[in-house]
Amino acid sequence: MHCTAIVVTYNSGESIGPCLEGLTREDCEIVVVDNASADDTVRRVEEFVAWHPVRLIANQQNLGFAAAVNQGAREVTGDVLLILNPDAIAEPGAVAALLNCLQTTQAAAVGGALLASDGQPDRGFAFRRLPTLWALVFEATLINQLWPGNPVNRRYRCLDADYSQPQEVEQPAGACLAITHTLWDKLGGFDERFFPVWFEDVDLCKRLRDAGGRIFYCPGARFRHAGAHSVGQLSFRHRQLFWYNNMLQYARRHFSKSQVLMLRLAIVKGMFFRSIAALFGARKAPLKESLGAYWAVIRSVL
Repeated sequence: MHCTAIVVTYNSGESIGPCLEGLTREDCEIVVVDNASADDTVRRVEEFVAWHPVRLIANQQNLGFAAAVNQGAREVTGDVLLILNPDAIAEPGAVAALLNCLQTTQAAAVGGALLASDGQPDRGFAFRRLPTLWALVFEATLINQLWPGNPVNRRYRCLDADYSQPQEVEQPAGACLAITHTLWDKLGGFDERFFPVWFEDVDLCKRLRDAGGRIFYCPGARFRHAGAHSVGQLSFRHRQLFWYNNMLQYARRHFSKSQVLMLRLAIVKGMFFRSIAALFGARKAPLKESLGAYWAVIRSVL
């Protein structure tokens, strides 16, 4: 199998070097698609290109993660596309393990073990089940934050799974996802309406499974992952707006109209709860910024 790794960067100067170093140890073509970084990302990739066969596509504007991956996929001919975040570092043999897993399971796509800072697989993130209405309602209304061990959340985030074993899963994280190029083209790649990030990988996995494809988790393919690389650069207001707007975008595509209405109401209810909590000091941003963000989400949802 011929593998092409597609790495989308956005102000990724501090992390892109180790990511590319890890990939050059593997037998894999590398394409970097930069989304108009304002830091030294492009310069660092260009310096790397001088010594390694890495292709760089430098966009003049931020197209979003989904569009950038689609852009990279159109430029390559590999049998397998490996979508990898710039803050994910392949341990030796990780890509080979992914490809072997893809062949032996005859799956349409596979995900690797994304390792947290303690070296253990990141539970609740490396793979999840596809979200149900109630999984998203519990997320929107603060139930998961107040009671993270509730049965709905445990099932959704696969918190009881054995992460040391290969297994069929519903949705590995888009931070490390290998998919056959043939099926990628058949599905039309990522839906670019999920901008700039969030839920594009969930939507792809949902469509893949609806088409009869199987997805596996491969614990032998180990990638060290820092997490929250790009989204950490967004303002608090934009994180709230993009997250909930993309959540609704997913629901409109895969849920019934009545379920979408229920989710809208749950998001509005959750924003009221968050506003009250912010008034009493439970907030992740200054009070004015927090309240402004929550009310912006309400206006957007309604």
